Amino acid sequence: MSVQPRRKFDSDFKRNAVLLSQDPNRSAAEVAKNLGISKELLYRWRKEYRLREELAFPGHGREALTPQEQKIRDLERKLIDAEMERDILKKAMAIFSRTPK
Repeated sequence: MSVQPRRKFDSDFKRNAVLLSQDPNRSAAEVAKNLGISKELLYRWRKEYRLREELAFPGHGREALTPQEQKIRDLERKLIDAEMERDILKKAMAIFSRTPK
């Protein structure tokens, strides 16, 4: 049994496949067969598109974020950095405030 290499589809292909499958005159199975993909894969793409719409299929394993979600993520990173700096300064203060023996 030979293993076929994994096929990759760009976001435009996925988006167009989803839009084709939403045509009331075509079934999802028919669209999947015509495109050479499994209907389960098409259903997964439809679900992702339904949940994220224009943010679906960002590519390269990256999660597409809204500007607000990106701002929250950036602020969380800054908070982690500030907390780490605070902890380092606390330890340094404790070391330098010791009285010599």
